[in-house]
Parts: sequence; structure tokens; C-alpha cells
Amino acid sequence: MSDLQAVVMGRVGVDLYPGQLETPLEEVDTFHKFVGGFAGNVSTGLARLGVRTAIVSAVGDDGHGRYVRSFLEREGVDCRWLAVDPELRTALAFCEAWPPDRFPITFYRTPTCPDWELRPDQLDLAAIGRAPLAYVSGTGLAREPSRAATLAVARARRQADTVLDLDWRPMLWRDPADYAASVRELLPYCRIVLGSDEEVDAAVGGGGPRTLLELGPGVVVQKHGPDGATVFRDGTQSDVAGRRVQVVNGLGAGDAFAAAFGWKLLQGADAADAAEAANRAGAHVAGRLGCSIAMPRAEDLDGN
Repeated sequence: MSDLQAVVMGRVGVDLYPGQLETPLEEVDTFHKFVGGFAGNVSTGLARLGVRTAIVSAVGDDGHGRYVRSFLEREGVDCRWLAVDPELRTALAFCEAWPPDRFPITFYRTPTCPDWELRPDQLDLAAIGRAPLAYVSGTGLAREPSRAATLAVARARRQADTVLDLDWRPMLWRDPADYAASVRELLPYCRIVLGSDEEVDAAVGGGGPRTLLELGPGVVVQKHGPDGATVFRDGTQSDVAGRRVQVVNGLGAGDAFAAAFGWKLLQGADAADAAEAANRAGAHVAGRLGCSIAMPRAEDLDGN
């Protein structure tokens, strides 16, 4: 694929979501299988919105990894930088669904997994740096060498738009203070930050979005779940109203938000207008069980 518009770096794997809602994991009898993870979901979301997108991640040399690649390629995602680890298995995530607001995840990623083993010397930093838009995530900072690779991508793109999705998953960090320190190291190289209220608090404590802005980015979008989002930039803030939906699974809403936000930015929209479209995308996915498979297309967002 030529003329890439966006690159998404981060975790990818297989989501196994319950066939029975409001049921503990140990009592679930059946599961639905989807491609998942931040990079899997956001790259799919961008591709469905017509953005020429590549994923930077890794899977195992196994059936799950082949499933991930096949799905992404069918969706139109460029998989040239989706590496195959010859030894580690593709990451898995099992979810419970207790609508409207409790969705515990059991990750099969530790002590490490393919996308956490990406090294800077494996990456085509020049090509990645040329894409108009790129995404990195907080989870990519949780282990080495992924942390170094994530920083290398952001540094290579210091003259271009890079979005940091805070992607705070506390169960994947040995020490929450390490998460905050790692985010602070990355912030000077990112122009846009996306994060929920909880994620912003984990990154900078009581300082909030203003502290994030002081550390380098030009735009911070703080998401408030059903209560919408607030866009902070240039000493101002804009509130974006929430959208009500009957929630089935809230886990993919943030990734849909990220994809639609970038889609609108590439069209020349300002951050507030991009957040409006992003809210519509998040609501669309929250009303469905799957994440990647539920990512909206442009016609799903028009007029909603």
C-alpha cells in the first residue's frame, strides 16, 4: 500500500468475549472470537473510514496470529509491519460483560508477548515518520523493548502529528508510578493526547489535562464516558456532549473514538469537531459486543 495516511503502533491479539452476559468468567460456556487490542481496533476503525492505514505490532507464529493478519488484511489494513514472533504466542484477552459499566479483562500477555518484544532496530522509522498521522499507546510503554520502540517512533515523528492514547491498563503494570513516569517521557514527542478521566489521573494525578499540556502536547482530549469529552488547547477548553446508548460492551468505545478522531483530523477538522465525530463512533461500538468487528464506517456516523 502506498501513500500511507496513518500508522498505528501497539498491542494486538485475539479477544474472546462471552456468549453469556452478566456471567463470571469461570461460568461462561461459549466465547465469540474477534481481533482486538488497541492497534488492532484503531487500525481497523481507520481503514473502515477510508484512511490508508498500517499497523506496527506483532503476533505469534500460530493460528491466532494468522487469524489476526487475515482479518486485518481483509479490512484493508497494511500489515507490512505486523511482525511474526517465532516463539511467543499471540496475545489473548478474555472479557466479562456486566453492562453498562463493568467489563473485567483477563489478559494473556505476561510475562511478555509478541508486540511487547518489538525492538527499535526492527522498525522502518523513516517510513513511519513520513505518515501524516501516527498513534502510540500507554500499554506499549509497559515492557522493554517495546518502551524503547515506542519512544523511537515518537521521536522519529517529532515534526508530524502523533497521537498518544493513554491506554491505562493497571493490571499490566508492576508499579503505577512507572506508568506516569513513562508517559511523561513520551509526552514531549506527541502533539495530541487522548484519555479517559481515570487515564488522565493515572498519568498526571491531580494536575489534570493542563499538566499534560505543559509537558508538550498541543491538544488534550479528556473523555468522560457517557458524559462526552472535553478538548483542551491553547488555554481554552471545549465541551462535547455525550451520546446516550444502551451499552453492551464499553471496551472498544475508546478505540473507535481514537480512529474517528484521527479520520476527521486528516480531513482538516479542528479538534472539537473531530471529538464530536469520535463520540458518535464510540457510542456506535459501545452498543455492540465486539470491538474491531463493530468499528463504524462513514455512513454509520453521518447524521447520527
